[in-house]
Amino acid sequence: MRNWKYLIAAAAVGLAALLLYRTLSRYSLNELVTAVTAIPIPRLLAAAGFAAASYISLTFFDYLALRYVGRPLPYPKAALASFTALSLGHNIGLAALSSGAVRYRFYSRWGLAASEVAKVIVFCGVTVGLGLTTLGGAALLLRSGLAVEITGLTHSIVIALGLGCLAVPAIYLTLSMFVRRPLRIRRWSIEVPAFRLAVGQVLIGSTNFAFVAACLHQALSAVADVAYLGVASVYVIANATALVSHVPGGLGVIESVVMYLLPRDDLIGPLLVFRFVYFLAPLGLGSVLFAVTELLLRRRGLDTNRDASFPIKA
Repeated sequence: MRNWKYLIAAAAVGLAALLLYRTLSRYSLNELVTAVTAIPIPRLLAAAGFAAASYISLTFFDYLALRYVGRPLPYPKAALASFTALSLGHNIGLAALSSGAVRYRFYSRWGLAASEVAKVIVFCGVTVGLGLTTLGGAALLLRSGLAVEITGLTHSIVIALGLGCLAVPAIYLTLSMFVRRPLRIRRWSIEVPAFRLAVGQVLIGSTNFAFVAACLHQALSAVADVAYLGVASVYVIANATALVSHVPGGLGVIESVVMYLLPRDDLIGPLLVFRFVYFLAPLGLGSVLFAVTELLLRRRGLDTNRDASFPIKA
């Protein structure tokens, strides 16, 4: 029964490597070099910095989720599981399953039951939704005129969409204040987090997407004079489309939506740089980190569902 765990680990690493190869093979070496060198170094470094800030923000998704299920772990452990899972899940697609499988590999070793890992995954998924709607609603309302220009929607529809987006976190926070018993939807029982945790979800979820939008904005600013909130609005739409489509890493989806909403002939370079910085670099690092972690744990004989002496100290 233990061998299938190694098969899952090997499959995850192999699939990540395949996706990395397939994405890079779509471009010639000259195209890759030209796209990267066309971006000024300060813009490139800023984009990389915002991407790193986003992944740091994502580690707090797991950190809060572990407290939600009543199984808090030291931050280094939560950060390791989060980054490894999401760097792979962002590119593989079907994030709840792909990153969820990697999370299970880590958290089951540290004593969490499968049901608790499932709650962590759901909590993180809700945090994604809260962040997406909060940033999207703020961008649509604060720069409604720009949103109208970019999307082609009427002003009233943009305002309605913005209010609808902000209503989601508002309702969620209200429920967290007054609901103490689990909500039952058919066979499902959902425990509403405490108010402080819910506030943390909204704040860290919004912060994450604000950093991602800033990463994209830095790349696009090399060729286009577009406001940050405009890029944020476009990215929210593009990311929502990618999430619905479940395409690995939103490959082609994000680029298509951005190029449709911001029609220019010179966006492919910045978009390629954005994909390098936010998806491919973390994918490469996460793949290596996951493989090394699996190797270390196998050598130490720690592949059990207990909190063994892992090489990262509390």
